[in-house]
Amino acid sequence: MATDYDAPRKTDDDLSEDSLEELKNRRMDKSSGIVDVDESDLNESMELPGADLSNEELAVRVLPRQADEFTCSQCFLVHHRSQLAKEKDGQLICRDCAA
Repeated sequence: MATDYDAPRKTDDDLSEDSLEELKNRRMDKSSGIVDVDESDLNESMELPGADLSNEELAVRVLPRQADEFTCSQCFLVHHRSQLAKEKDGQLICRDCAA
């Protein structure tokens, strides 16, 4: 949202009057509380527990861990070497888990 810093500033009284008018207008507007929900989007993103996903295909390309990456021994996520916080007994730990 763009802000015009050269425009005259409103006082606290002006702001409260504007707010009261806006609230009155919203109360009169019956559609202000209605949220548009696309049911087809909702159905596609919903995953049911125990659903048979055996015929589903992976939609992303999975790359093996690169030479400059490591797997955290606590969260099991692959991170770049710059995220390595410490090594404890041969176990690599990322910054998020070490915090």
